[in-house]
Amino acid sequence: MLELINQLDGFDKRGNIKVLMATNRPDTLDPALVRPGRLDRKIEFGLPDIEGRTEIFKIHTKPMSVAKDIRYDLLARLCPNATGAEIQSVCTEAGMFAIRARRKVVTERDFLDAIEKVIKGYQKFSATPKYLAYN
Repeated sequence: MLELINQLDGFDKRGNIKVLMATNRPDTLDPALVRPGRLDRKIEFGLPDIEGRTEIFKIHTKPMSVAKDIRYDLLARLCPNATGAEIQSVCTEAGMFAIRARRKVVTERDFLDAIEKVIKGYQKFSATPKYLAYN
């Protein structure tokens, strides 16, 4: 940590150097690291909205052989607060359901089963003690 702070402080002010960092846990960052003059700008990338989730489903199913009647908007509604990575995992799992059934085309039922396994299953096991204390 000390070396990182020293490197950030050592940049020449006239040099056009930009430092980008990413974290899923900003609450755990050392205050010395995020003070003004070091890493003082924060840009938050929130979770995708329903339109974003719909587009993410379309992106990840593009290379797949999927049925023509897939309702991507329904799939997106069934995945509230899902990240792009979780949606990608749903698509992969849907493909696995089709493979296990020895089908070449992924159906909407495969996606629904994948959502149940990936999204709903993840929610069952992601309860933290803090969450449990309020319920």
